[in-house]
Amino acid sequence: MFTHNKKLQYTVRVSEPNPVLASLILEQFGGPQGELAAAMRYFTQALAEDDPGRKDMLLDIATEELSHLEVIGSIVAMLNKGVKGELAEATQSEADLYRSLTQGGDSHTQAILYGGGPGLTNSSGVPWTAAYIDTVGDPACDLRSNIAAEARAKIVYERLINVTDDAGVKEALGFLMTREIAHQKSFEKALYSIEGNFPPGKLQGIPEYADLYVNTSQGEGDTTGPWNSGEQWRRMDDVIGAIPVDGGEGDASVGLTSSERSDLSSFAARTMSNPMADPTTGADLGQSGRA
Repeated sequence: MFTHNKKLQYTVRVSEPNPVLASLILEQFGGPQGELAAAMRYFTQALAEDDPGRKDMLLDIATEELSHLEVIGSIVAMLNKGVKGELAEATQSEADLYRSLTQGGDSHTQAILYGGGPGLTNSSGVPWTAAYIDTVGDPACDLRSNIAAEARAKIVYERLINVTDDAGVKEALGFLMTREIAHQKSFEKALYSIEGNFPPGKLQGIPEYADLYVNTSQGEGDTTGPWNSGEQWRRMDDVIGAIPVDGGEGDASVGLTSSERSDLSSFAARTMSNPMADPTTGADLGQSGRA
């Protein structure tokens, strides 16, 4: 059960309307790194979580993300206040109103379709989709995904802060950006509270492949580091000479019945290409300058 407190988690102070900035900030309202995606990701994870501590944490953070959605939506609405009234009341000439709606970005679409309100889209007008939610139901995997999601959201907030000189907007965005840091810390603590959290899942993997680094991109720029060298790594530089790594023939095979083999042979014979043929095609006939 949810209740709503009419006070925002952080006060929104916008100096003046700016529909173009509003359009950009929608990235964190209905975009893949935005607050709605975060809230839905953590809320659905919480519903399926069996660990009481992680369940409580996920519900707390999911609910806070909804409050952040409210803050972002309020910023967008305030930035669009001017154009909302102008469009609704037609107090400007057609030419002036057109210019005010087409200053840049996707601001004209937001004004026409949503009347200056925060539509559930990203900054390019692409509708929000549940496909942004990448939960798979394993805590060690999902917590890592959550950490990455919070990190990406922080970077998007940094970029938004850099494109505005509105002090009030910068403050609110700075608060939201900082909460991404706090959530990342919580998720990391939860992840490392799981003993043996790597690799995710129950199966440990096959040792000779889990410790193998395959150097498939070779030439100028080859570099070594802890990601591909050291005691825990067995390095493969002669990739062609070392495959297949299982010691087999490196071919694909399948067990077929005699009937299946017969059908496939007939199909292959019927569709075989003639390497000696050079037929005239539509492309040949349409090629410029060809006799």
